[in-house]
Amino acid sequence: MDFNVKKLASDAGVFFTRAVQFTEEKLGQAEKTELDAHLENLIARGDCTKNWTEKIFRQTEVLLQPNPIDHTGARIEEFFYEKLDRKIPTRTTNGELLGQYMQDAAKDFGPGTPYGSTLITVGEYQKKLGGAEREFLQASAVSFLTPLRNFLEGDWRTISKERRLLENRRLDLDVCKARLKKAKLAEAKAAAAPDFQETRPRNYILSASASALWSEEVDKAEQELRVAQTEFDRQAEVTRLLLEGISSTHVNHLRCLHEFVEAQAAYYAQCHKHMQELQKELSSANGDAFPNAFAVNASTSGISAGPSPLSGGSIPGHPAASSSPLEPAPLKIEEVKPPATGTRKAKVLYDYDAADTSELSLLADELITVYTVPGMDPDWLIGERGNQKGKVPVTYLELLS
Repeated sequence: MDFNVKKLASDAGVFFTRAVQFTEEKLGQAEKTELDAHLENLIARGDCTKNWTEKIFRQTEVLLQPNPIDHTGARIEEFFYEKLDRKIPTRTTNGELLGQYMQDAAKDFGPGTPYGSTLITVGEYQKKLGGAEREFLQASAVSFLTPLRNFLEGDWRTISKERRLLENRRLDLDVCKARLKKAKLAEAKAAAAPDFQETRPRNYILSASASALWSEEVDKAEQELRVAQTEFDRQAEVTRLLLEGISSTHVNHLRCLHEFVEAQAAYYAQCHKHMQELQKELSSANGDAFPNAFAVNASTSGISAGPSPLSGGSIPGHPAASSSPLEPAPLKIEEVKPPATGTRKAKVLYDYDAADTSELSLLADELITVYTVPGMDPDWLIGERGNQKGKVPVTYLELLS
């Protein structure tokens, strides 16, 4: 018990001296030992790595599990299963749950009805999409999230612990330096020649004794400084080695990032494949009764079934599109005249640069007059703006009344 009390008192004393040294440094009343430039750069690089890794990790979790309530509940469930040393059960994804609801609804509506049979088909593909999502989540967790979490909860905690220890060793070193400086000043003052007119023989003895005591104090402070310097150098080397390992961490995270991108690409490709199959199946089953809602109806909506100008596809008739042997003969724009009836106003949705003199350049949000002429490609209209006239793509327009 006595040993514990003494150790507690000693630790309290060390803590107090460190606190005093730290406060005096902040107030500019004490000198501070600076770390070498290489170690400072490693520390800054480590802090940058930790901060951005943590942000990427958190945002990836949000991407994979957008609902924060579901995410929190999932983490709590994982925690309890890990503590109980049991396997975490497979969770049903939102897509799989939606598919199940659709198929259950089809049973009540009647699987033989058009709506019921379609619900069954769509529900089946929603389950496939949900299964693909589950595989993507599992692959992302293993290949990307787990390495990032291991760094934050493992390697970085070790680095932070050693950095705190290095800071304590630096404070101890600066305390020893300050103590040695004070002891040397006191020794020099005690060794100074006394004033013979104002001192007595007894004071000479006291002065000599004080000088000897301060000399011993200086020797003791120098010894403590050497020990503190050795411990500080050793801890600085340990911290430096750990921080230099950040480079290998970057290499590992780079490999994990590639694996995450591959998993993401495979997931979206699989989803695209499922949706194409679903579209074909629905089109073959209900195409006559229910045409595609995204089909072109230029007379009412101005939206084309062709590729969007925002997608990677090309606009029919645009120079980027391949030429077709069935294309109509090129129109002479200067000879085209607007019909007596049938002209309409159209709002431009996106900027468009004319590919040649037969086309009209467009600016987003402007209003132009459009009409069509016999024999013209249905994906194009004639547009007029003032005295300018030329062909304009339908996909860039919203027809107004």
